[in-house]
Amino acid sequence: MTGAELQTLARELGLDAIGAAPAEPYAETERHIRERRARGLFADMRFTMARPEESCHPETLLPGARTVVSAGLCYWLPEPERPAGHGRLPRYTWFDAYAVLRDKLDELGRRICHREGGGSYRVLVDANQHVDREGAARSGVGFYGKNTLLITRRHGSWVVLGTLITDVVLEPTPPFAADCGECRLCIDACPTGALDEPGVLDSTRCLSYWSQSERAIPEEYEARMGVQVYGCDICQDVCPWNRGVEKRRAGEPLPPDATPHVSLVDWLRSDPDELRREFDRLYVPRNDGRFLQRNARIAAANDA
Repeated sequence: MTGAELQTLARELGLDAIGAAPAEPYAETERHIRERRARGLFADMRFTMARPEESCHPETLLPGARTVVSAGLCYWLPEPERPAGHGRLPRYTWFDAYAVLRDKLDELGRRICHREGGGSYRVLVDANQHVDREGAARSGVGFYGKNTLLITRRHGSWVVLGTLITDVVLEPTPPFAADCGECRLCIDACPTGALDEPGVLDSTRCLSYWSQSERAIPEEYEARMGVQVYGCDICQDVCPWNRGVEKRRAGEPLPPDATPHVSLVDWLRSDPDELRREFDRLYVPRNDGRFLQRNARIAAANDA
């Protein structure tokens, strides 16, 4: 299958970016993970950093793997006005974009194997077994920004990424030959200096990390969290590559179950287990909703 044919399939399925690369080891990425883990930059996070000997080796994730297909799905939606007494969620959590992407990649795998007269595939979305950003960078879906996020041509970093590994040979797509140049808006905008080393995230200074940590949030970071009850979008909000997406997505309705804002009082009054189940798309330490309520208390104090 040619790159043009793959692009056609992607458009038919509503995927916003796609590319293909050979299923080969990510040697440099594995080295970076091990070096940054040794420096303590990942704090206590696990995810794809826990087992780089697996997550950086897509050739081992499917018998006979030949191709890594990477796809991006834009999740940006216009934000309604935040009601008084409400906290804010990061855009990628307003609805379960990963579930939508997973279904689209599964259908893509079926169509590829049908067109090629057979084959097998494996879909990996929001999965610890694969470093999806590296696969996407190799296949031209985007490039690494100074904020460490993958930046695509049309939708900037407002995309969730997913991977399809197949034993079918697909034509590789060229890399996206772009970079951030001299821009450092994300570095300057980060309120805690988590991006002071361009292209490297110090998780121990990242507000998104602290909102998902079971460790006590440092007092000096609490005011900087504002009314954000989870995650952080600051480095994306200021990125020039993310400008213009509001025009391309103008008129895009919020899904019925979209949740850009949450009532802080409701969160604080909720049973922690029920709160956790209601927001099961969020990563919460030990699956304990009391960590979400901790964030709500900080947001309420900042909103006072």
